[in-house]
Amino acid sequence: MPVGIITGASKGLGRALAEALAARGWDLVLDARGAGALKEAAEAVRRHGVRVVALPGDVTDGRHRAELVAAAWRLGGVDLLVSNASALGAEPLVPLAELPLEGLRRALEVNVVAALGLVQEALPLLSAAPAGTVIVVSSDAAAEAYETWGGYGASKAALDRLAAVLGAEEPGLRVWAVDPGDMATDLYAAAVPDDDAPRPAPAEVVPAFLRLLDERPASGRYAAPSVLEAR
Repeated sequence: MPVGIITGASKGLGRALAEALAARGWDLVLDARGAGALKEAAEAVRRHGVRVVALPGDVTDGRHRAELVAAAWRLGGVDLLVSNASALGAEPLVPLAELPLEGLRRALEVNVVAALGLVQEALPLLSAAPAGTVIVVSSDAAAEAYETWGGYGASKAALDRLAAVLGAEEPGLRVWAVDPGDMATDLYAAAVPDDDAPRPAPAEVVPAFLRLLDERPASGRYAAPSVLEAR
């Protein structure tokens, strides 16, 4: 069975992707900071009959990252690494003039530094896999200038650049930065609590990720809506 690591997997896109992969027979290592929500998510994923290791912790902790990769190794290796855990920098979002620098540091540590650290930890196993794949969850804010999204967008832009360079340096892997588009998630609600416009559920976006895994296009940046429209 293929093995995947998904960070930020207790809810939202991470949980939806975990359930979809489990339905396809993937064994999974799941991470999130909240132990209770992660346990609940793992129990739901296990109903698909796959092996699931749930490890609560903070991806900025190098020991925790090592534990995630070690757990995947015990399951058989690492075929897929999904960096989905994200920090906004401020909740709700604020203009750059008001953005706490500690918040920006936190966003960079979670969204960029920890993502690279996890890749470095998992790279030997990813390189040994028949179809090693890295997915980093990006954002439209990485490419467009939206008011109040400056800190978060800067961190996602840096993540996109790391993914692009990794794809060039590791031609044996597929490395995709995927912009899922707006979704109805707790993260978005925390970012813009007054915006209650209807948005797709994360499960509606997951088919784009599955299509990438099925078709294995070249490493690069992809927008989930465009991937789905290409059918």
